[in-house]
Amino acid sequence: MQRPLLSIIMPCYNEAETLPQILERVYAVNYEKEIIAVDDHSSDETLRVLREEALRNPQLKVISHPVNRGKGAAVRSGLAHARGEITIIQDADLEYDPNDYYALVEPIVKKRVDVVYGSRFMGSHTGMYFWNALGNKGLTFLTNFLFNCWISDMETCYKVMRTEIIRNLRLESNDFRLEPEITAKVLKRGYRILEVPISYIGRTYEEGKKMKPSQGFYAILALLRYRLAD
Repeated sequence: MQRPLLSIIMPCYNEAETLPQILERVYAVNYEKEIIAVDDHSSDETLRVLREEALRNPQLKVISHPVNRGKGAAVRSGLAHARGEITIIQDADLEYDPNDYYALVEPIVKKRVDVVYGSRFMGSHTGMYFWNALGNKGLTFLTNFLFNCWISDMETCYKVMRTEIIRNLRLESNDFRLEPEITAKVLKRGYRILEVPISYIGRTYEEGKKMKPSQGFYAILALLRYRLAD
């Protein structure tokens, strides 16, 4: 089975401490790949770490934002440079394990589906806050209700699909509303989402976790907006 080129888009904001480890894990994945890391105007040494890594590994391309614009904007910047047949979004912390790429990509390579999500609730996980998990379940339930689907983890980082599909979504969210926007647009265009189990080791707010409760409110508004949009 011929393996396609993977475009791995990695938004980065103040992740200097974890970047060397997550990049090593991505490098180790046995696929032809390009890693497009987007520094979203970090205030720590993230950009320096990325540039030094890029000198050592030609698979890594570094993009830098002159101002902080948010995860959604970073993904769009990375997507503009993607050359691969399949695109994966990878957080720059250590919560998600790149070893799960094989299970995520295989159904697309075998032409079973065009979109695959990695579900934290179907796999092994630890460190997830109760209220974050409950909020995720609520947002996922609303997604299922609005779009007549049945998925278990709408907010997962691991949203994997053919690059032409994610490009045609014409993403516009700058912040974490990116997650409901991608899901809403994928479903409205009639694509089926296959979920596969992934492992997840959540980090604490002290370790740099960036999700805040208020973002759940904005996610609800985004789901309603894209459900009603033409």
